[in-house]
Amino acid sequence: MTALGAAAATVREATANEAELPRTLDAFLDGIAARAFRFAELGLRHREDALDVVQDAMLKMLGYRERPAAEWTPLFWSILRSRIVDAQRRRTFRLRWLRPQTTGDDDPIDWNEAAPALHPESDPARSHDSREAYTRIADALRTLPARQREAFTLRVIEELDVATTARVMGCSEGSVKTHLFRAREALQAQLEEFR
Repeated sequence: MTALGAAAATVREATANEAELPRTLDAFLDGIAARAFRFAELGLRHREDALDVVQDAMLKMLGYRERPAAEWTPLFWSILRSRIVDAQRRRTFRLRWLRPQTTGDDDPIDWNEAAPALHPESDPARSHDSREAYTRIADALRTLPARQREAFTLRVIEELDVATTARVMGCSEGSVKTHLFRAREALQAQLEEFR
């Protein structure tokens, strides 16, 4: 197994118990909240903005309560992605018109603090390895272009099919495959030493 596959498997293990469909929208939102926050934080690189867009997406989902549970996952990811893009556009506008040009990242994310305790009941060495794997893949994902990061997260970590991912990202299935291929190549190169 490649380093990339091992890291993705570690992240998937944390969400394996969420494979069955929830009975209520509240249960669905509770189950997806942490992953949605990490996805938004990777896209926005700002903790408070990520919390805002996830909350906004969850509020928007309440309007779709009557939809079948099978439709909630792609619908939620589409809404969340749209909110992230909107927040990025607002930030770009504010930066361009209200502040002088800045260089560097003003709010770096401390992924050691943000990394979830994937298996708190496990032994400390395994817990440390899981946190380290998550930290490595999160750092590597941050370096990817947005579309590649979205394709990888939705296809590999969230395990959505190509058609659903294309619908969420608002592009063709071929574009999803291209973005995913490029993301995997870049991540494998970055994570090669982490075997």
